[in-house]
Amino acid sequence: MTLRVAVIGSGPAGSSAAETLAASGIETYLFERKLDNAKPCGGAIPLCMVSEFDLPPEIIDRRVRKMKMISPSNREVDINLINEDEYIGMCRREVLDGFLRDRAAKVGANLINATVHKLDIPGNNTDPYTIHYIDHTDGISQGIAKTLKVDLIIGADGANSRVAKEMDAGDYNYAIAFQERIRLPEDKMAYYNDLAEMYVGDDVSTDFYAWVFPKYDHVAVGTGTMHINKASIKQLQAGIRARASEKLAGGKIIKVEAHPIPEHPRPRRVVGRIALVGDAAGYVTKSSGEGIYFAAKSGRMCAETIVETSNSGSRIPTEGDLKLYLKRWDKRYGLTYKVLDILQTVFYRSDATREAFVEMCDDLDVQRLTFDSYLYKTVVPANPITQLKITAKTIGSLIRGNALAP
Repeated sequence: MTLRVAVIGSGPAGSSAAETLAASGIETYLFERKLDNAKPCGGAIPLCMVSEFDLPPEIIDRRVRKMKMISPSNREVDINLINEDEYIGMCRREVLDGFLRDRAAKVGANLINATVHKLDIPGNNTDPYTIHYIDHTDGISQGIAKTLKVDLIIGADGANSRVAKEMDAGDYNYAIAFQERIRLPEDKMAYYNDLAEMYVGDDVSTDFYAWVFPKYDHVAVGTGTMHINKASIKQLQAGIRARASEKLAGGKIIKVEAHPIPEHPRPRRVVGRIALVGDAAGYVTKSSGEGIYFAAKSGRMCAETIVETSNSGSRIPTEGDLKLYLKRWDKRYGLTYKVLDILQTVFYRSDATREAFVEMCDDLDVQRLTFDSYLYKTVVPANPITQLKITAKTIGSLIRGNALAP
């Protein structure tokens, strides 16, 4: 018997899962509704992802080594990476996703251009799942209705996951991200050559931050806010455009995008022989809003668990086997999510605390700790003296923030 696994969604999570499964000899089907999809996304990836997922240089549009944090009162703090070989990668999702999807197909994943709309869930632990989908391969607009039977399903189909609904995974709070891609005059684009900007303030986001991130030949300018405030998203976007107006002068909007961002993991991420990964599982961090690395990593970890517990495809894993992936995930990254959740709660609640946050970012110890955690995806404990210093700095910044806020 050869284990049959369907991966629904071919973003970083789904493609990474499919590649791992197919490379291990497991019969793998990778579903993608839109092969040229350009997901709205800031596109920042940490250094560890480049090496860990063997990404070629052409995937990286820009190597950002400078960050500019801008407070509500327009106080600017410059953060520079010290080590010459360190950088934050800036990608276009259509390029990154396409590369990962093609690589999965090259090692044996069966790529299906289709929309999955229904699952038939078996009443026991051995009968197959039936996937109902509309195949778009022939280019006909209405597509062709088809079905496929598989033993396991990985839901990697994003925040509005159909798989999550079918398995009754439960809901989660989510934010809305709105982004404009703006092509700048050559002299303006030169300013963002290796620089990314983050703006905080009630005028640009009531509970998140706004950004200007450089891409290949344009910048991504956007903001995010919790869904309860989604009616104000265009007003907040106008706020970031106003704050960065001089730097964006003469720019031309080439694309407008919006999408939901999960705010915490779903109540159920494994049900039966279905597992969720990436945005479908809710693996986007608070404070930074980062999800690309965690999507790819969760897809790979889930697939590795399937390969291991199925003896490379010779048996059908159980729900308990799949939950081993959750146990490993939560053990490895649970603290990271908790720390960033606390940071957002403390520092994003008012303009006064945002002033404190930006002031803190001026401290070299804070910068080093922050960048180590981001670039290498570990929560690095500081030595006791440094920790005391950072704690004192935090308290002092919060106190002064009330005086600095406009």
